[in-house]
Amino acid sequence: MAQVLVVLPEGFEEIEAITPIDLLRRAGAVVRVAALGPEMHVPGRTAITVHTDGPLNDADLQLEWDLIVLPGGPGVKHLRADARVGALVRRQAAADRWLGAICAAPTVLLDAGLLEGRRHTSHFSVAAELPHRLADERVVVDGKLITSRGAGTAVDFGLALVSALFGQTKEAEIRSSIMA
Repeated sequence: MAQVLVVLPEGFEEIEAITPIDLLRRAGAVVRVAALGPEMHVPGRTAITVHTDGPLNDADLQLEWDLIVLPGGPGVKHLRADARVGALVRRQAAADRWLGAICAAPTVLLDAGLLEGRRHTSHFSVAAELPHRLADERVVVDGKLITSRGAGTAVDFGLALVSALFGQTKEAEIRSSIMA
């Protein structure tokens, strides 16, 4: 069974977090939603508060995740400021396991040194930091790295994550079930 970690900082973009979590769970993944801060309840960008599985902890940092997902939104600044997140994504990449980042979250991968020579996309708000982003692509898959532009591409992003972990047949099944 695929094991997925989604890290939620305060100010995360709700659509970019909930949509992939939902689609991955529909596909059969076990998804742990970890709060970046110490509280279990994390308010998103539009003040929708999500009840997480608990704060990001030492076990989360040591487990071998099949996929780690970073949502975007104003809360990305908290992801970027937390050294644990940088270490987590570098460890994931070094183990050649899947990483997903949407909206402004690819800047976390930039900070971790993981975008050099890699195809990626992001939200236009971080274009100055990511001048080589593929601005016209909704989702970009490069090796085990999946990036996407923003809230409007969250379904595409979530389906790409499903395809990466479970294959195109499962992705097509989920796509059909939600009429995407």
